[in-house]
Amino acid sequence: MRLITAVLILFLVLLQYRLWFGKNSVPDYLALEEEVTRQLANNNKLKQRNKLLYADTDDLKSGTEAIEERARHELGMIKEGETFFRVIPNDDDADKKERLR
Repeated sequence: MRLITAVLILFLVLLQYRLWFGKNSVPDYLALEEEVTRQLANNNKLKQRNKLLYADTDDLKSGTEAIEERARHELGMIKEGETFFRVIPNDDDADKKERLR
């Protein structure tokens, strides 16, 4: 009877060791679960970014307003008949701003 009990206890210890320290153990499972959560959050961010990019491309394909806005802001283009004014601050204004900071 003692031999059977000793063998069962040995099996229990071996199984517990494998459960906590072996390959595919509980800590490995928890680490993978955390990694999956982190990856899902990253995927959600990328999905939002893709939605914005799709909306932007749809806007560029369908209308001229988005194209015009991009041309004005990114390329500095102006329409025919418009006058472009560039306001350059005086050095005195820049000095006053620096003193206020």
